[in-house]
Order: sequence, then structure tokens, then C-alpha cells
Amino acid sequence: MAEPQATQATQTDQWWSAFPAPKAKVSEISSSEVMQLFDDMDIKPEPRSFLLVDVRRNDWEGGTVKTSLNLPAQSFYQSRKTLLDLCDRASITQVIFYCGSSSGRGPRCAGWMQDYINDVSKFGRKSALQVLVLKGGIKGWVKDFGGSMVDGFEEKYWEQFR
Repeated sequence: MAEPQATQATQTDQWWSAFPAPKAKVSEISSSEVMQLFDDMDIKPEPRSFLLVDVRRNDWEGGTVKTSLNLPAQSFYQSRKTLLDLCDRASITQVIFYCGSSSGRGPRCAGWMQDYINDVSKFGRKSALQVLVLKGGIKGWVKDFGGSMVDGFEEKYWEQFR
């Protein structure tokens, strides 16, 4: 007797199922607040204090918020220590995660990052890094600001979301 065909869902687990579920809940920051951070950067003499992390991989189309670092969610879990080291050494005080709409990958990666910070603090490593999620993701950014502050902005790509 032939075995029943596996459904698509059982043939390929969700990529995140290979990692622990994030425990930490992370606060959101609005696109307007992030735009204010960019504006403040232009008028304040202090070094930049925030980092944007775009965790999209295959859907990294239409552009990305200016100065964002692309660390795809599927490989982010293994990069948490390195990102924390880089942020601490560069005196970054806020790391802001986003994906397409910041309803899946962005919050998940932000949660993993906060979990890592919480875990290493138990062993004496303290970090002032605040972990945030860009509310609405890149879609929310483009809805609010169009192509402003978007590297590689592709107007045609964003028409499908109007």
C-alpha cells in the first residue's frame, strides 16, 4: 500500500521552527519617529545612535530604508552576538528591525535579539541597546513617506500595495 502524499506544509517546516520561539516582546517605533531620528542626525553633532535592520530575504524588492543593514531573518539567529558586539562598539543605542509589514520576521528577530541581550546580562554582560520594531515595516514607511529615504526605491513595485 502506498503512503499518503505529504502536504506542502508538512514537507517543509516553517524556517523559524528550527529556532526557539522568542520570549521577549519588543516595543514598536513609528515611521515618523524614525524619520525624526534621521532629522536629528542632521542637526546634532553626536555620532549616529540607531541602526535599522531589514530582515527580508526573497522579498527584498522595491527598496530599503536608507542606511539599513540587510540581515535576512532565516540566518539572523546565528548573527545575534555579532550584531550586539557591533552595536556596542559603535555606541548604537537603538536597533530597529523591520520586514515587509513587521508582523512576522521583524518582531521575531527583534524578540530573538532581546532574548540574547537578556540571556548574556545574566552572565554580567550589560548592554544599553534598546531593541525596537518599525511599526508597519517597509510597507508602512512607503505609505507614510513614499520614496523619501528609501535606497533603490522602485515606484512600480509599490503600486501593488495601494
